[in-house]
Amino acid sequence: MKTKEIPIRITFIEELLGTAAAVPEVHREYIASKAPDAPSIEDEVAAVGVDEVVENAMSVFSREDSKPILWDYQIKGFFKDACGVLSRLKDESKSGKLKAYKKVIDGLIFINPRKIPIVYDGEIGNCQRPLRAQTPQGEKTALANSETIPAGAHIDITVNLLDPAHEPVLLEWLDYGELRGIGQWRNSGKGRFKYEVLQG
Repeated sequence: MKTKEIPIRITFIEELLGTAAAVPEVHREYIASKAPDAPSIEDEVAAVGVDEVVENAMSVFSREDSKPILWDYQIKGFFKDACGVLSRLKDESKSGKLKAYKKVIDGLIFINPRKIPIVYDGEIGNCQRPLRAQTPQGEKTALANSETIPAGAHIDITVNLLDPAHEPVLLEWLDYGELRGIGQWRNSGKGRFKYEVLQG
């Protein structure tokens, strides 16, 4: 099998917001609903590592040795989001030509390492914002709260393509990261990034 490994540095140009529920039981239920076949739900729940009691609405970063991380599946989630949106451009996008893209991303594209350290200067901050929703009882408003890592932070990953022909579409997804990012509140521009392909 002819595969291709592409080392990539992702540098965030906007602050990055945490996505894990601060309360381990909430996080466990979320992981179970999103990835019931995850290799180790217990590892992911333990990685939340919140020492103090925080309200359920807060999202935090998972941690390894007390340092914030992203998970490999969060990068795959970004790829799926980017491909789904870009495929609407039809002839103008390589993503529009990729059939059954979720299966392709799940089965033919892999991210290493599984736990991705976030390298940053400064301190972890906090972002609060209102969430509004229309319900049968009228508009409801709640306050969302997330840990933040400042712009300028970066992660280093290796993308393993089982089919090297997927490289152009991968680069298209990464280009899209400058417009729509990774993590919570990405519709507002949070988690946007630039990337560079590193020399192997």
